[in-house]
Amino acid sequence: MVGLYLTPLDNALALTVDEKTQIQALDRTLPKPQLRSGQIERHTHDYKRHGTTSLYGAFNILNGEVIGRITQRHRAKEFLDFLRQIDREALSEQDLHLILDNSSTHKTPGVKAWLEKHPRFNLHFTPTSAS
Repeated sequence: MVGLYLTPLDNALALTVDEKTQIQALDRTLPKPQLRSGQIERHTHDYKRHGTTSLYGAFNILNGEVIGRITQRHRAKEFLDFLRQIDREALSEQDLHLILDNSSTHKTPGVKAWLEKHPRFNLHFTPTSAS
C-alpha cells in the first residue's frame, strides 16, 4: 500500500478512504449568555440530542483534496453511494486505488457486484486492527 503513494501507477489515483460513524449531533439546551467585559464564556452543561450522523472521506495524499459525504446511516447502501460519488468526481480516464479498512460494509454482495461492473476501482484493505 505504501508503494501506491511512493511510486504512483501511471494514469491512476490512490485515495485513502475512511468512515467516522455514530457522530452525535448535539446542541446546548440554551444559547450562550452574552459576554460582558472581563467575563469568561459560559454555557449550559446539558445537551439536546439530534441523533447520529456518519462521515465518509476519500483523501488524495498527493494534493490534499478530500471527497466527502455525510449520511444519516452507515450501511453498504451509503458506502455504494460514496463510491458513486468518487466515480463522478475523479477523472474518468484514471484507475482508482482505494485504501480502506476491513469494514463489513465494504464486502457485501451488492458492493462486490458494483465493483465488478466498475473495473477501474481497485480496493486495498488494511490488515485488521492496523489503524
